[in-house]
Amino acid sequence: MVSAVTDSMAGRTDRTLQEWVALVATSGVDPLDQNAVRRWLREVHDVKQNSQWAIADAAARDAGWVWPTVEEYVDAQYTGAKAALRPIFDAVREAVLALGDDVVVEGRGTYVPFVRRRQFAAVAAATATRIDLGLRLPDPPAGDRLQQTTAPGSATHRVQLFSVADVDDEVRSLLRAAYGQNG
Repeated sequence: MVSAVTDSMAGRTDRTLQEWVALVATSGVDPLDQNAVRRWLREVHDVKQNSQWAIADAAARDAGWVWPTVEEYVDAQYTGAKAALRPIFDAVREAVLALGDDVVVEGRGTYVPFVRRRQFAAVAAATATRIDLGLRLPDPPAGDRLQQTTAPGSATHRVQLFSVADVDDEVRSLLRAAYGQNG
């Protein structure tokens, strides 16, 4: 999608991506402040949303910013008051990765998605004492711990986890179901 946006940018905005990046660099807006760059593009130049994102990303990269790694995202999510939740996350990740070689772990600011053809599970440090395991289950199995939800990620259901012991056979079975329904 980003490629399509940048390829057609000159036709939609009268500037190429490289021209926008140069303009951001001389604008006085901090190119590392993505929100400020997008706001400036919207308010000063009436640039539409998808183009704002592409320009802000390119301007930040030009200024030296690089995307965090998955581990950097995970480390940031499990610090401070939520540091004690890291072993629970690690237990979930281990169970998910055991499902198959086609599982990809991705990084996000507030949760970690697990993807096959599409996202089938996600883990978020919901509170200082609880992790939410989100599952995409179009055909959910019966289970007392399974709750309907719309987060984290693109989940349809979640399971609340308070300890490593909560990553039990039932949770592994639910993970297998989500994995199987999203392959």
